[in-house]
Amino acid sequence: MIKLISWNVNGLRACCDKGFRETFQALDADFFCLQETKMQEGQLDLSFDGYESYWNYAEKKGYSGTAIFTRRKPLSVTYGLDIEEHDREGRVITLEMDDFFLVTVYTPNSQDGLRRLDYRMTWEDAFRDYLLRLDARKPVIVCGDMNVAHQEIDLKNPKSNRKNAGFTDEERAKFQQLLDAGFTDTFRYFYPDQTDIYSWWSYRFKAREKNAGWRIDYFVVSNRLRERLAGAKIHTEILGSDHCPVEVTLK
Repeated sequence: MIKLISWNVNGLRACCDKGFRETFQALDADFFCLQETKMQEGQLDLSFDGYESYWNYAEKKGYSGTAIFTRRKPLSVTYGLDIEEHDREGRVITLEMDDFFLVTVYTPNSQDGLRRLDYRMTWEDAFRDYLLRLDARKPVIVCGDMNVAHQEIDLKNPKSNRKNAGFTDEERAKFQQLLDAGFTDTFRYFYPDQTDIYSWWSYRFKAREKNAGWRIDYFVVSNRLRERLAGAKIHTEILGSDHCPVEVTLK
């Protein structure tokens, strides 16, 4: 069995002050992927026995960034999409394993007023093309904060958010396009009709207390990995960030 965790920590240094190390050890994953680390190299000394770690930092300080801790040694590691306009913000890390690629991603937020929606659309096409190129070689597991609630059951208040970042028709259509290209949303594979389970809550309006959340953190896999899927979880009980960890297990 292989256990994978993905967590947007919303600042890893802050999360470490809120029990990150204990959570990491308790979850006991083979692969532990992080998004929004919000740090530069040398700002935090963080290591765990038995794990190697790989980091991709944004050029801009205190912004974005991804990391992967792994117990299993990868054949190779790559950073970004190899497209300059998309590779300045530390958003992607890819580990090549024997029988799959693991990609962690922090998808660009479309921002208030959708001021970054056009860029987001360009990103989505480039990222999907990247995943399809990998998928032509071996199956892909992609995880992270994908900054979209796919369907109305993926957020508490769909009607009032129709034109807001993360729930625009355009962003939802791009996620659907990814699935249509041969990928599976693992949580929905196991729980197609489950409501009121979210992975992100605003820090405002006591949103987490009221469970007024969004499911925007995913494990998505190549369709041919479906037969290996053993389970999917969203750890709503785990605090430390405005997101909670999500999990998938494979046979």
